[in-house]
Amino acid sequence: MRDPKPTVMCFSGLDPTGGAGIQADVETLFALGCHATPIITCLTTQNTENALNVRAVDADLMRDQALTVIGDMPVHAFKIGLLSAAESIMAIHAVISEHPDIPVVVDPVFAAGGGFEFSATDIREMLRSLLVPMSTVLTPNLIELTRLMPSSDSADSAVTELLSTGCKHVLVTGTHDETESVENRLYSAGGEISNQIWPRLSGSYHGSGCTLAAAISGYLSLGMEVKEAVRQAQDFTWQSLKHSFCPGSGQSIPDRAYWNRRNR
Repeated sequence: MRDPKPTVMCFSGLDPTGGAGIQADVETLFALGCHATPIITCLTTQNTENALNVRAVDADLMRDQALTVIGDMPVHAFKIGLLSAAESIMAIHAVISEHPDIPVVVDPVFAAGGGFEFSATDIREMLRSLLVPMSTVLTPNLIELTRLMPSSDSADSAVTELLSTGCKHVLVTGTHDETESVENRLYSAGGEISNQIWPRLSGSYHGSGCTLAAAISGYLSLGMEVKEAVRQAQDFTWQSLKHSFCPGSGQSIPDRAYWNRRNR
């Protein structure tokens, strides 16, 4: 019997289009040779244009699912995505607090691409106080960074405050910036800043942030150092977006299976 794949526990919402959320996590991790254990945080009504509704899964059920899986198999990384209730955040905090040596990737999802708001201000504040300090890598885009730290007067000062909470690394993605290329900037608690520039792709994508965060967690579970995991995850995400497809009338969906076809 061959050695098992590294396991990533994913706390994410269910997107019925299959473009974002838990399916994006599972597809990404499968492509990277990892095993995903999916814990669904909320159910959504949405299409490729916008979300219409969100309903949180019972927090006790989520916690019991996670602890039952962890009691049966080793988990090598946690990936946290859409959270729509304070109880969900507290339940996840209780789980990951018992495993401080497992890397944690947090993707702060606050709104759908079409503008629907998934979380209220108190949810963002609780995320900042309970999960950000435990994160190995936090992956906000510029809009999410502003909403996570509304009192900061610049991206740099916002990141400095986040790192001061105990967060080890913050990857700020520049997809929402109005620049010719996309600049993603990785800030580390030790003061190091590294940039990566990617050609800006035309169009809009459903599940790009989920893909990036899941890929980072996958590479961390494979034993990579953070900086290299982040670099390779950006490459995986960019290739998935470049080869995206558009099954609906809204955003395109990343083709995460492209990675497997490319490497045959």
